[in-house]
Amino acid sequence: METDNRPYRILIADDNQANCELLEAYLASMECETEIAVDGQEAFDKASSFKPDLILLDVMMPKLSGFEVCQKIKSDQELSSIMVLMVTALNELGDIERAVDAGTNDFLSKPVNRIEFLKRVENLLKLKNVTDENERLRQYIQQMEE
Repeated sequence: METDNRPYRILIADDNQANCELLEAYLASMECETEIAVDGQEAFDKASSFKPDLILLDVMMPKLSGFEVCQKIKSDQELSSIMVLMVTALNELGDIERAVDAGTNDFLSKPVNRIEFLKRVENLLKLKNVTDENERLRQYIQQMEE
């Protein structure tokens, strides 16, 4: 899967190295570039510099929680179109509500099932393509009207 003739960019944000390695291994079957962030502040900074299509975001991280990172990304005009999949050990109803309130696009509980994980990643990347294409068309129409 690619976008704009480049591989998808996926940022993995988790303070546990084993979790990062597992998600990277799961993504090995896809054509994508990955970056790792080990705390919430680094995740936000890398979202700004790496410009990922998707962030796999743990909730419980140092410096900024995944909830805080997601909220910052979704409220930033330059970053708000990035898809966010929260991947976390938290699975209480209140945690899911907080994730939705923060702006997450999807939520997946650990331990992660490889097939379910890959399907959700694939679906979010398809949604990102559609969203980006809609935005390009909107801008084109706006230019034509001016």
